[in-house]
Amino acid sequence: MRILVLNCGSSSIKFQLINKECEQLLAEGIIERIGEELSLFTYKSKRYTVKKNEVVIADHEQGLKDIIDLLLDPERGCISSPAEIDAVGHRVVHAGEYFSGSVYIDDDVVRALRDCTHLAPLHNPANIKGIEAVYKYLPGTPQCGVFDTAFHQTMPEKAYLYAIPYELYVEHKIRKYGFHGTSHKFVALKAAEFIGKPITELKIITCHVGNGASITAIDKGNSVDTSMGLTPLEGLVMGTRSGDIDSAIPLFLQENLKMSVSEVNNLLNKKSGMLGLSQLSNDMRVIEDAIVKDNDPRAIRAHNVYAYRIKKYIGAYVAAMNGLDALVFTGGVGENMPILRDLVCEDMDYLGIIIDKVANNQWVSGTLDVSAPESKVKVLKIQTDEEMMIALETEKIINSRRKLDL
Repeated sequence: MRILVLNCGSSSIKFQLINKECEQLLAEGIIERIGEELSLFTYKSKRYTVKKNEVVIADHEQGLKDIIDLLLDPERGCISSPAEIDAVGHRVVHAGEYFSGSVYIDDDVVRALRDCTHLAPLHNPANIKGIEAVYKYLPGTPQCGVFDTAFHQTMPEKAYLYAIPYELYVEHKIRKYGFHGTSHKFVALKAAEFIGKPITELKIITCHVGNGASITAIDKGNSVDTSMGLTPLEGLVMGTRSGDIDSAIPLFLQENLKMSVSEVNNLLNKKSGMLGLSQLSNDMRVIEDAIVKDNDPRAIRAHNVYAYRIKKYIGAYVAAMNGLDALVFTGGVGENMPILRDLVCEDMDYLGIIIDKVANNQWVSGTLDVSAPESKVKVLKIQTDEEMMIALETEKIINSRRKLDL
């Protein structure tokens, strides 16, 4: 089964064409700056590579057409007919409380996504545009939605409710939803596979740490708490997002510094986090270089706050689950920054978390065990693959429908 995986952002389309039967990546790429004067198109297949090609792409519909045309190109493509695409799997950001798992996309699902637009105003409209573009250029091709929020729908009420007037939840669905669910699920399953036990027997904490970052407590395969909330702003310190702050700070900024709502929103989402703390960069590679090469106090200060927040969440989630079998680091930073893993796990031996510093500094793709022999908790670095998880979910849904049709 060949599955086209689409991740449509507000001004981008990230895509992969995967042959699920052999888990082979046939082609991948990204279109950036959709709707701007010049867009950027990066594409890679076994036969051809295009890096940052400047093109004019007005909207997502045209973007998908250009992707399909390239996949069909006799010299650069990897398929000879649109019919060779058996299904399309979409990464969809917000499903509210509508779905607790991946779904086959039909008119009712699209209506539900529109109903959730106020919860993800930048992402859901783009996701819908991607779905509509597939209807136009790949008519009849089954589509599936894999939701960032769905994995976290197993959270108990005590974890997802905010201590605000209850009618705000009832009438407006203001609650914790969580994000990065596809990644958290993928690496948790990989951790269970590595340990050699069913996920239903394990307590796992997964740390998806990149420019956006979240941490999830997974008990017996179910998400029981996660750090991101109504929006991706809550929780860990991130590249440019503040994470947890005193909720009165926005009021202080508005009342005392006369900032507008949009200015406060921009400050907390685009100017805070590691960028704001370090005054250097939101790129953790820059922060790491500044620490290792220059011993820069600004980078050290920001990194200490960054790691401390992760450590606090780990402690809280161990308490919430009454134990821990595995701690997983994933995401661009979690996978590639040993000094972060080292600092987070420092002085955690009381929880049974001890890492092997030599193993921690090794680089291998896939899964790396960085636990010390005496560690009671498995500490793993696992390379996430959200696109493959979306392909897996899409294949499962399509096969289930085919069985029902027999």
